[in-house]
Amino acid sequence: MLSDYNPELILCYRVVRDDVEALIAVLQEHAPHFADPAYFLEVRSWDRQPGFAERSEVARAARAMFLNRTCYNGLYRLNNKGQFNAPFGYYKNPLIVDENNLRAVSTALQNVELLVADFAAVLDRVLPGDLIYFDPPYVPVSATASFTHYTGQTFSEHEQRRLADVLHQLAGRGCYVMLSNSHTAFTRELYRDCATRDVVLASRKINCDGKKRGNVEELIVCSYPIDEAVPTAA
Repeated sequence: MLSDYNPELILCYRVVRDDVEALIAVLQEHAPHFADPAYFLEVRSWDRQPGFAERSEVARAARAMFLNRTCYNGLYRLNNKGQFNAPFGYYKNPLIVDENNLRAVSTALQNVELLVADFAAVLDRVLPGDLIYFDPPYVPVSATASFTHYTGQTFSEHEQRRLADVLHQLAGRGCYVMLSNSHTAFTRELYRDCATRDVVLASRKINCDGKKRGNVEELIVCSYPIDEAVPTAA
């Protein structure tokens, strides 16, 4: 099972799983326009126009992927009305249609249940021994590094604490739980009682200051010792 609170992301997964060839065909129609700001703005404006919800799922998924590949730094950002508002990216040669990867992902997603759900919904579905991974909006590492409006709603400190509580509940039920987040004093405190906490370097390309892009520290948290065997997917 894969779940996310962002319905547009789950839509993309669903279309990749169920109709990947139609998706590739529509992406190929978008691809020649990658360097055209006017075309980008027109496609971006679809969610401001009447009838957007009536467009086909393939059309909406292809739009989301095209905008992701051509907007500034691949940033997914919504305004207060839930409308995509990241600016044009001015790329020289973005990969709009990654056919082999899309087909491979489609194969991997077969028989996978896809849900639009709050992270706490997992509490109603898991059994002891299940493996769960959480990848939330990360805690900001500075006042200018906030990226918490992933779905048009703020993923606040309250939500971070609620997520930590869910992780601890799952661990108490005998589940194997892994989570990634920013490496900050706040996250270290939230997960201080976990069996494993490790700091890794991850590449980041999104920052208004180009000098601050590059490797950043992430905190990897596990409810179990890292040398303990965990279940593998069937």
